[in-house]
Amino acid sequence: MRVLRASDFQLRRDNLLVLFTAGLLYWCSIASLLPTLPLYLDSVGATKQQIGIVMGSFAIGLLLFRPFLGRLADQRGRKTVLLIGMLVAAITPVGYLVVSSIPLLFILRAIHGISIAAFSTGFTALIADLAPVEKRSEIISYMSLVNPLGMAIGPVFGGYLQAGVGYQILFLVAAELALIGLLGTLQVIIPQVQSQQQQHINNISKERRFWEILLSPRVRVPALVLLLVGLAFGALSSFVPLFIKSIRVDLNAGWFYSVGALSSFIIRMLASRISDRLGRGLFITFSLISYTLAMVTLWQANSAASILLAALFEGAGGGTLIAMIATIMADRSLPKERGRIFALCIAGFDFGIAIAGPILGFVAEQVGYRNMFGYAACLTLLALLLFLTQSSKGLLSSLRFAVGRGQDNYALK
Repeated sequence: MRVLRASDFQLRRDNLLVLFTAGLLYWCSIASLLPTLPLYLDSVGATKQQIGIVMGSFAIGLLLFRPFLGRLADQRGRKTVLLIGMLVAAITPVGYLVVSSIPLLFILRAIHGISIAAFSTGFTALIADLAPVEKRSEIISYMSLVNPLGMAIGPVFGGYLQAGVGYQILFLVAAELALIGLLGTLQVIIPQVQSQQQQHINNISKERRFWEILLSPRVRVPALVLLLVGLAFGALSSFVPLFIKSIRVDLNAGWFYSVGALSSFIIRMLASRISDRLGRGLFITFSLISYTLAMVTLWQANSAASILLAALFEGAGGGTLIAMIATIMADRSLPKERGRIFALCIAGFDFGIAIAGPILGFVAEQVGYRNMFGYAACLTLLALLLFLTQSSKGLLSSLRFAVGRGQDNYALK
């Protein structure tokens, strides 16, 4: 709020406040299904691998539509893409009321993924547009708190709704939360994007090819890091409730996601105050270490306390990774290409989640949920090593950037 009060533009401040409220409602809707949908799939007779496939299928919608939605955000405006995300989120939960077939649930979950692709792309690009350059990391961090707050409230709320009144009311409430967020998003007024580099924008091709952007040095390594973390995150989002059930721990699975979200909230509040001074790279390194500790802790977990400790580590990682990578992507892009840059970078995360369900579901069938998390720890450790050695131009500059001792050589000046 201190940052928002310091803003010179009343319209900018009002837009950010409305967007924060709408975003919080959106993520509450999405998160309410995290601990409950795997149990719903189990109740209709899905196998472990089928549960993984259905839960991960939302990333198919992300992968297929994220590049298109990124271009749409640049060409037609961020608000249009935000409204698409909110509308799909308001409609899709109603489909769970009438669908119990695994193939149809697969399709429905993939459609739900379109919502996340649209919302996250439009929301992040719009916040980057509205934030002053000198406060960009701080404002992006504050605004991205909608995710951990929603993830803190939604899972416990959804878990208690499912236990108390059943799946039908749960799905209706999830739809209603997104609908209210949609009505709020309609009130947002988008100002003209200003840029000191407008002359450079005019010289950039409006339609860069997919692979040209994705394989460029400024995007490639962050996308690969997010791919590896997405694989691990897919294990968390799909299998933690079933893992808790399999080891017979008396714990509402929603508390795992809520404790993680609380940890994310606290870490993000701290990081937002100092990340502009200490550098983005240091906090990305911290987040990857935290994700690795979360996976190792789950690998060894046998009590509610150890599971919640893993949630604390996961929240610390999640509280910084996406926000900091979004910030360095804003640093490395111009406003007229920002939607596409965000979309293609985050596509790594989407793809990781998409393949996590079937791959790690198969692994879980072979070695169990516990050892599956051990393999996931190897993935996040590999992501850490990749970032430490490849995040900037050359090994030494990468190490310096990753530990907060050097500048981002790909940032636009």
